[in-house]
Amino acid sequence: MTPEAVIFDIGNVLIEWQPERYYDRVVGEARRKEMFAAVDLHGMNDRVDRGEDFTATIYETAEAYPEFRDEIRMWHDDWIELAKPIIPHSVHLLKTLQAKGVPVFSLTNFGIGSFEYAVPFYPFLRDFDRSYISGHMGVIKPDTRIYEMVEQDCGIAPERLLFTDDRIDNINAAKARGWQAHLFEGPQGWAERLVNAGLLTEAEATP
Repeated sequence: MTPEAVIFDIGNVLIEWQPERYYDRVVGEARRKEMFAAVDLHGMNDRVDRGEDFTATIYETAEAYPEFRDEIRMWHDDWIELAKPIIPHSVHLLKTLQAKGVPVFSLTNFGIGSFEYAVPFYPFLRDFDRSYISGHMGVIKPDTRIYEMVEQDCGIAPERLLFTDDRIDNINAAKARGWQAHLFEGPQGWAERLVNAGLLTEAEATP
């Protein structure tokens, strides 16, 4: 069945999201491992992605762990360094689909403040036909509710949605709703899936 709309995750699909890599570079692997073992930084980020204040959540966490205060604040102050660079082939696929008139949505675990921070660096984040940002929705993937909210808003039958994400739990949750889904392991595989779905030609899918 040819998809009626294509849905992109953002982190590690359109933009690399590798906080551990950033900290390894800035403070060293040993210090990073010590901090990540002591502090649930990804849990902190989930709170932001559910809609809690970007600055307050991170700074409050930093104050709770004074031995890592400066490093935790970097999650906020140097946030764009954690979320870079773009994945050019994926951005090409996004823009090519749109140029062909295929509706393209985003469905992303992203905070309100962190998203606004990112947009000036990555203007294409404003270009989706519909944007489903978890911070505004108050729920994060893979919670079933976020997929239901997308369906209710866009009005497209689940089996006509084609979704890509780099996390298997998010993909499995989409499949459970009846969505077509592709585990993103690199842009070439995603390009091939879009070609096989009849949405792009091989030439169009090639940057």
